[in-house]
Amino acid sequence: MARVEHTYTFTGELTTGHRFAVIGRERSFRKHQHAWKAWRALKDFGCVVYPVALKVTRLGNAKVYPDLASLTDKIDVAVPCLPPEEIPDLVALASGSGCSYIWFQEQSWKEEFQEQCERLGVKAVRGCVLLHKIYRRPFGFFHPCYWHGWRADKVPLKR
Repeated sequence: MARVEHTYTFTGELTTGHRFAVIGRERSFRKHQHAWKAWRALKDFGCVVYPVALKVTRLGNAKVYPDLASLTDKIDVAVPCLPPEEIPDLVALASGSGCSYIWFQEQSWKEEFQEQCERLGVKAVRGCVLLHKIYRRPFGFFHPCYWHGWRADKVPLKR
């Protein structure tokens, strides 16, 4: 687990103390779409998080890795932000990289991933990373994940 001052629970066994790898497309990171938002939210929670995408070398001052195998540090959780057709071998790659969990975003889930996870001993978690973020007013009122995760556990705002 990472060195964090306070550890908060996301869902099930996932906490802010785990090390994460957010996997997305170049466009999704560059245009601040879901992969970028998930990466940014995990960073804001105080997590150790690595962005993974082809054709991107840097995001601000963070290094972007081309794939899970090229990560130099061990990760606990892979967070795919891609459609299932683009990541058919995700479970095998994550297992080979030492991941214990895969946190599937809703658009990246498919039933056969559950079978692959059970076969390789990786725990599958489903749900949106952004459900757990508290948005400051008035933005929380307009953000769809705020309402979708209204009763979900929230990670407190850093003050």
